[in-house]
Amino acid sequence: MIYLNYITNSCQPDKGRVSRVFKQPQTVWQIIKEQEVNMTMPVLCLINGTPTLRNKWGNIIADNSIVSLIMLPLGGGGGGSNPLKTVLTVALLVATVYTGGAVGAAYGAIWGGVAAAGVSMAGGILINTFVPTPKPALNGMTSSGYSQSPTYSLQAQGNEARLGNPIPVIYGRHLIYPDFASQPYYRYIDNEQYVYQLHCIGQGEYDVEQIRIEDTPVSFFDEITCSVIRPSEKNTLFDEDVVTSAEVAGQELLKGKVCGPFILNPAETMINKIEIDVAFQRGCYYANDNGGLSAKSINWKIEIRAVDDGDSPLGEWYTLGNESITEANHNAMYKTYAYEVPAGRYELRATRIDDKDTSSRSGHEIRWISAKGFVISAKDYGNVTMLAVVMRATDNLSQRSSRMVNCIVTRKLKTWSPLSGWSPSAEATQSIAWALADILKADYGANLSDKAIDLETLYRLDQTWTARGDTFNAVYDSKLTVYEALSRTAKTGRAVAFIQGGIVRFVRDEPKTVPVAMFGPRNIVKNSLSIQYIMPSEDTADSVCVEYFSEKTWKTSEVTGSFSGSSSDKIATVELFGCTNKEQALREATYMALANRYRRRIVSFTAELEGLIPCYGDLIAVTHDMAKWGQGGEIVKQTGLKLTLSEPVAFTDGQECYLALRQKNGSLAGPYRVWPTENFSEVLLAEEPEIKILTDTNTERTHFAFGTVDKWSVLARVTGIRPRSTNVEITAVIEDNRVHSS
Repeated sequence: MIYLNYITNSCQPDKGRVSRVFKQPQTVWQIIKEQEVNMTMPVLCLINGTPTLRNKWGNIIADNSIVSLIMLPLGGGGGGSNPLKTVLTVALLVATVYTGGAVGAAYGAIWGGVAAAGVSMAGGILINTFVPTPKPALNGMTSSGYSQSPTYSLQAQGNEARLGNPIPVIYGRHLIYPDFASQPYYRYIDNEQYVYQLHCIGQGEYDVEQIRIEDTPVSFFDEITCSVIRPSEKNTLFDEDVVTSAEVAGQELLKGKVCGPFILNPAETMINKIEIDVAFQRGCYYANDNGGLSAKSINWKIEIRAVDDGDSPLGEWYTLGNESITEANHNAMYKTYAYEVPAGRYELRATRIDDKDTSSRSGHEIRWISAKGFVISAKDYGNVTMLAVVMRATDNLSQRSSRMVNCIVTRKLKTWSPLSGWSPSAEATQSIAWALADILKADYGANLSDKAIDLETLYRLDQTWTARGDTFNAVYDSKLTVYEALSRTAKTGRAVAFIQGGIVRFVRDEPKTVPVAMFGPRNIVKNSLSIQYIMPSEDTADSVCVEYFSEKTWKTSEVTGSFSGSSSDKIATVELFGCTNKEQALREATYMALANRYRRRIVSFTAELEGLIPCYGDLIAVTHDMAKWGQGGEIVKQTGLKLTLSEPVAFTDGQECYLALRQKNGSLAGPYRVWPTENFSEVLLAEEPEIKILTDTNTERTHFAFGTVDKWSVLARVTGIRPRSTNVEITAVIEDNRVHSS
């Protein structure tokens, strides 16, 4: 029989595979014709793992051979390219890792190898050889040239216009101090001051749970009106595109003295409305001889002139408004006057018409405190959620509190399932999985298509995270790379993002019991096996203190995770960005402490093409006599349940022994219980194995691993796969299930 694997998509072998068994003798050309292989594309042929040139495709294939036909995405034979190298390159796993401090000195930096991170701060060295330990100062960390996050910094909390900074992206449920989308402006109505603020909550759509002034909900303030503006909606509460003259700043208007001229709106802008604010800070009155107040009048005028973008006049000055008031009031008064004007760019000036009464018995002063222009614009903010706020100044609202508007919001995202695809509408969610998907799909992220994302794995992980209560709640308001955002987000779910074959994939550090491949002396390149021990020192941490942003206080809090036998005086402190739940923070702190204690053995070796079988994070079985990880070899002969081995094996008195077998696809079968015979090179199976054991010399024989129930091999998690010419270098960390107890 001939076993065929026809791989039509080398980037996704599991989804583009056709498997067949031929009972009759065949040549490669006969198989190609029957399978209708597209020969206009580069095709690689492997027979029993060995590349075979086309001049041998007409030969009869030996019985029990495994034939692999692989369609290559490019290259292949011509132009000096190496088709085998192309396959290896396509299968390359890339996972960005961090190696630092004393850890790097201990075992060196291995590109694509040990996914390890070192954190040395506040009491100890902390490592994790699978999920990189969070870097210090994640919360509020900014790139050069960008302002500090108003969300995670107590000093910076408040509303501000962060010009040139990224529009925030929020995931999960979080408290935010939204940035100003435009500069606030003021207006006076019936001698009361109103402030108009337009805030940007963030990109995308949100469920706004609460709007507050500092810690008090706005529903407690009768003087505040709010409106949430969804993506593509318009602000109907007020005009937000308003420019305010910086030169007009409380100048007193006097007769015969012109205040100005001042350019109102910037070049290349057009306004169609002007508002002038004036103040009578001493009131308007005359204290008469009877002890009462008599009315006084104040008269002034505002003049404007059109200008071009070079500030040159386009016409003559004309009067915008002749205004006057007559009052007998000793209290300060403020008034706003609005004027419609033809669309254009303007400069303006003001002067008083009447004489000022300078006697001490009079309040007869006028000050020009503000000039505003309403810009003509499309007012389209795209896929962004805004918040419009109008406040009336009262004793309840101070100048400081008016800039302490904050919201508790939950991001709305679409979800995906294998049966129905993407949900028709977005829904409020704290899911880690769909935050990762949004980072990859959104135009402010990687802007990838569904084909470039492993959505099936995200769907499975989402079910795991939901069952555990793991969530991601964070604000991205500083510039960073897509991969850094992926790494931060995935860390809260104990996961890693990596790229394989042009597809972004994810793997979570969780218990695994079934190895996907077995490696032993027969398929490990001679003298390539090495073991590295990361030795603890007096600075090695026993406990981990995780700093997180509490969902109850909305301030930074901390919790310490430890385990039986750990020391309380050796604590490493890390920040877990995106974690807001104390129970989740404690689980992750305990996990980091356990990983730091029990994952300190790194094994690396070189294999042939079967080294491409495992993926980043997969569990593999490694058998090798050098490290006393069981015994390995090949099955030479099978007679019923009796197996003849290529190497003698030693049974342990009083202990059950087992034999694991490698299948044709490289995966593991068994282990099966075995008994000794009189011959040290023979064993007797307790049951018939589920696989066909290959013993013919015309094909690669079935490999075995032998030992006691817990020592027939060692289980390891793959942390790096790197092609090396015609071989593959694998790096893995020896697994210890105690890591997964939290």
